[in-house]
Amino acid sequence: MSQRTEPTASRGGAVWALVITSVAGFMAALDNLVVTTALPSIRQDLGGALDDLEWTVSAYTLTFAVLLMFGAALGDRFGRRRLFLVGVTIFTGASAAAAMSTGIDALIAARAVQGVGGAIMMPLTLTLLSAAVPAAKRGMAFGIWGAANGLAVASGPLIGGTLTEHVSWHWIFWLNVPVGLALLPLARLRLKESYGTGAPLDITGTLLASGGLFGIVYGLVRAPIVGWSDPVVLVGLFAGAALLAGFVQHGIRGKNPMLPMRLFRSRAFAGINAASMLMFLGMFGSIFLLSQFLQGVLGYSPTEAGLRMLPWTGMPMLVAPIAGYLSDRISGRTIAATGLFLQALGLAWFAVVVSADVSYAAQLPALIVSGVGMALYFAPASNLVMGSVRPQEQGIASGSNNALREVGGALGIAIMSSIFSAQGGYDSAQHFVDGIRPALWVGAALVAVAGAAALAIPGMRRGTTDVVRDAESEPVLENA
Repeated sequence: MSQRTEPTASRGGAVWALVITSVAGFMAALDNLVVTTALPSIRQDLGGALDDLEWTVSAYTLTFAVLLMFGAALGDRFGRRRLFLVGVTIFTGASAAAAMSTGIDALIAARAVQGVGGAIMMPLTLTLLSAAVPAAKRGMAFGIWGAANGLAVASGPLIGGTLTEHVSWHWIFWLNVPVGLALLPLARLRLKESYGTGAPLDITGTLLASGGLFGIVYGLVRAPIVGWSDPVVLVGLFAGAALLAGFVQHGIRGKNPMLPMRLFRSRAFAGINAASMLMFLGMFGSIFLLSQFLQGVLGYSPTEAGLRMLPWTGMPMLVAPIAGYLSDRISGRTIAATGLFLQALGLAWFAVVVSADVSYAAQLPALIVSGVGMALYFAPASNLVMGSVRPQEQGIASGSNNALREVGGALGIAIMSSIFSAQGGYDSAQHFVDGIRPALWVGAALVAVAGAAALAIPGMRRGTTDVVRDAESEPVLENA
């Protein structure tokens, strides 16, 4: 099948593409953590143990993660705009189903379907935006897109808390419905269709990745409840690891794999993907526990907890566009690494000050540092991802990077919850602190390692006007 060419970028089309993809990205990213501050209300209304509550988050992040690369491949083959519309439709319908859930199992199922829609929609936002924006201005565009996504990830607790306290937890899902319905005609009329390589779909790779990730995350979620020696936990962990090993082998030797392992020969591609996965692993697990700490230990209402996280959550809107602008002109890896180290410092600061009666003034520096760090990371990361591969492979790059980020998020919640359960619990404020402190230290260490991975990305070759890449050698990054 011959490769089809990308549409020519125009100013009006670029603006519309930026608006539509940023709103869609915000909506999909928001639902990663929007339920965290609603968990106590959901537990009171629908019942469920700790592992059930974890699954209201993990069911979304897991299906989102394991199908992202497949969603990107569908868009490359059948049309990115067409599949984007399919993803928005599924996501919107599943959001309505989640809002109408009357039991915890129904909510978890609806969240899983939401993840399917998000997995189709999310990776195509970057490829559609990249096709619509001139190369010289993609850093700024990715900065705004990254600001929307970063704001969504971090403001999930505030939005979820406010709606839960003043309306109902059901409205954290109803909120998506009018947004999704508005996006459908806009995307149909304002986005241009584009295609990737047209390679055959990789069903084998999808099954290996999906089964492997599900087994590992399921084992990590169940282990604190039934014990690490439980046969189901062991089968999940070992079978999942074996399937992922098969996925790697398939990516090396398979024909038209969904994630060609040759891409990881590039230090740029390998470095930014490692950094993304580790950053989300450390950050997601920490936010999952911190949002519960603010309510369960310090006694804040859902809205109060969300408002007190604003120094963290509001920073992406202020800083990420600037970071994107700078990534067009100076080293994106330096900006991304600086952001990751600041995020690690913020989590470590929280681990030092956390206590059953910690004041908000003591928390504030950690919140500010974490917010600036997260904002500095998001924009250049997107630019680095899309600049690390050939134009026709940008769908694969977007899908794989988003997938690894979401895998990191799902694993982060599972791992941090396991550390928390091993060292603490919900029975008293001090016991909660005993559990969250080591989890935060682990989160800080993981994000610091992510910063080191970002520094391993090769720098920009001055004077280059094109991105030179070879499957057997390092790519030359434009504006990296």
